[in-house]
Amino acid sequence: MATDLTPEMAEAIQRGYDQRDRANMAPTIAYFQALLADHPDHPVLVYEVGGAYDTAGQEETARGYYERALALGLDGDVLRRCLCQYASTLKWLGKLDESLAVLDRAREEFPDSDSVRVFRALTLNDAQRADEAVAELLTVVTGHAEVTDLGRWAVGLRGLAQWLANGRPE
Repeated sequence: MATDLTPEMAEAIQRGYDQRDRANMAPTIAYFQALLADHPDHPVLVYEVGGAYDTAGQEETARGYYERALALGLDGDVLRRCLCQYASTLKWLGKLDESLAVLDRAREEFPDSDSVRVFRALTLNDAQRADEAVAELLTVVTGHAEVTDLGRWAVGLRGLAQWLANGRPE
């Protein structure tokens, strides 16, 4: 499968993260670009290069890498992560409808993903759809009521999330 990583490649990717300095992403970008040069068109490495550019605040460049990685074929967790990051990049570029479309795809493919819901909430908030954003976040929080002190309120908050998501019906 195209997204399979050898143990050596997985270790190399981890080294890139271990050496990353978010305040100076140029060395990380160069590192992942060099890995990609050694393994051209490997979708995971294309995605990782995009992520490095994204972290550097170069969203337009990141966008191209994310789109290429998706076209090359990703699956599993790396697909979920790419869709979330790509949607976030689109949000930062002001492409809110495109961001939501990517997140809707992600929600279909990963219906139980909290990260997809959180990124979707952020885009909904930027799109001035605060009720839907709060509904998404409440869904995430109440889905983990056992590790919070929500207790018996979780059921009511889940109902509130649904009411908000439905547009506050009378």
